[in-house]
Amino acid sequence: MKYSKAYQALKEKYKDMVKVWPEVTDPEKFVYEDVALAAYLLILWEEERAERGEPTRQSFVDLGCGNGLLVHILSSEGHPGRGIDVRRRKVWDMYGPETHLEESAITPNDKTLFPDVDWLIGNHSDELTPWIPVIAARSSYNCRFFVVPCCFFDFIGKYQRRQSKKTQYRGYLDFITEVGSTCGFHVEEDCLRIPSTKRVCLIGKSRTYPPAGEDSVDERRTRYINSRPGGPVSPPGQVPAPPPPGAAAGGADGPEGRGALDVGAGHTPESSAEGLWLSGFHPREKVKRVRNCAALPRDFIDRVVLQVANLLLGGKQLNMRSSQSRSAKAWNRGGSLSLAEVARELDRDTLRRLRRERGGLRTLLRNSSQVFHVLDGRVRLRDWREERPRKEKEPEAKRRLFSETFKTRICWFFTHHPDGCVLPSDRCPFAHGPGELRPATTRKKKQPL
Repeated sequence: MKYSKAYQALKEKYKDMVKVWPEVTDPEKFVYEDVALAAYLLILWEEERAERGEPTRQSFVDLGCGNGLLVHILSSEGHPGRGIDVRRRKVWDMYGPETHLEESAITPNDKTLFPDVDWLIGNHSDELTPWIPVIAARSSYNCRFFVVPCCFFDFIGKYQRRQSKKTQYRGYLDFITEVGSTCGFHVEEDCLRIPSTKRVCLIGKSRTYPPAGEDSVDERRTRYINSRPGGPVSPPGQVPAPPPPGAAAGGADGPEGRGALDVGAGHTPESSAEGLWLSGFHPREKVKRVRNCAALPRDFIDRVVLQVANLLLGGKQLNMRSSQSRSAKAWNRGGSLSLAEVARELDRDTLRRLRRERGGLRTLLRNSSQVFHVLDGRVRLRDWREERPRKEKEPEAKRRLFSETFKTRICWFFTHHPDGCVLPSDRCPFAHGPGELRPATTRKKKQPL
């Protein structure tokens, strides 16, 4: 009941963000998800203040803050804080000077500590997620953390599931819980009411050890981090180095802001020299690379499409230009192949290039939806006779979109298929030759309210 009231109040207060959302992401999903997270955190922090008898509102840093809306809401509700992300978003300019957002890459090291901050937040923080409990633990004894794990990252690289009896998501949640416990936190798990399939949060708000035990716990943290995939491996029989003298609790390297690499073993000379906690960590790229095959060269895409179509037609040579003597009556629809069968017929360089894209061959073929139908791991040529006829009473937006795109692209089958297009020109939504081409319509973007 308490959460529902807080959520509805915040939803009403920040509902106008949906109308003016400048990002390409779904405004309702992202706005109301951050509203829900803010409601949860505000209640969590209110209860914490009551338990501790502290009237001062908690401070926070959101690591990998993305669109920054959660930072904006929490700051507007009276909590001092800031957000950090490697890439600035357009929506940042809408929040005003009271919302503190920084464009900066975060690499876990001696300099990325927050000794004066109460809470570290990681909401879908990707490669930073396993590091946030570590950063919180090493920032100060009083620093706590809140994470919503989403994409599966280890300390370096992708997280690899080790137990087949668990789902990858469950295994990853257990891994982040293990990280928090190893860092000395009592880790709590809760399920959020947000519009996302990854809605479990992990909270570390108290420690399992007294402040005087910081040195020994940090040595354990270091050994654990180094034991993960990608970490340095000590030679057989080598004993970890003891903590250096002078690393007493409360000192310059004590629990209020310790030099994390001063304790433990297994660090490379490069990481120690730079103050890194583990060499090999790479923050996400500032410029988000498009990896859905859309940025591949057009001639490369065309070549793969022709090659796959040729395979489906049983090796029958495809035409490179239109022919006037074609009949739809005996139209060759070709066969069906699994994606694995198609991949075996492609050369090594083509496969290597496709593997760098998300979804690889499957994505390229799905993007070429005029030509192919991809379902359940198999691909076949699209037979446009089987497409559903357009409904007479369709929404206006769909009718307008169809009208704007009609005959704005050349029909691939008319140009390349041995039997031409299976549809007559007046029924095909694509142009049968340059003479039918219409100029593409540029849709005007709605101005922010």
